[in-house]
Amino acid sequence: STALAERLGHVKWFELLNNFFNDITEPILDTHGEIYQYVGDEIIVHWNTINGLKDNNCLHCFFEISERIKALDNKYQAEYGVTPRFKAAIHCGNVTVGEIGKIKKDIVFTGDVLNTTARIQELCNEYKVDLLVSQEVMERLTDTKEFSVKPEGSIELRGKQTPVSIFTIDRITIVNEVIAMP
Repeated sequence: STALAERLGHVKWFELLNNFFNDITEPILDTHGEIYQYVGDEIIVHWNTINGLKDNNCLHCFFEISERIKALDNKYQAEYGVTPRFKAAIHCGNVTVGEIGKIKKDIVFTGDVLNTTARIQELCNEYKVDLLVSQEVMERLTDTKEFSVKPEGSIELRGKQTPVSIFTIDRITIVNEVIAMP
């Protein structure tokens, strides 16, 4: 995103980010996710365990966002000359939530799960994929038949002593075969 921000200029870059974040809000809400925080050009979405795992909402969120942005390709191309691309990681675990700060107060989530998720997301470029999911999430999902799941192995993440197993996830597209007779 650095090169794109430089090319667009800071005002147009801000407009692109704002449009993108607005456009992906509906798929997040549709999958019962909540927006925790915007961090530069990133958005942190969270679910409680029940909502995130129910109907594979945490996975569907990613694919619904992808479909939404693809459907808005012409809009983004006309306005910015580019369609946003994004990568994501999904991990689960406990967080501590609380108010922090003396002068500027904020509600923050802290815990290893946030750092681990960020480290997993950093691997998307290395694996040339847009979505990586941890084994902790995969073990809790009940039905993944509609997805192609590829184990990538146990990975040592920066700052972590225990390796984390990760998986590449794609949505399976079923194409009905049509035979036409003249």
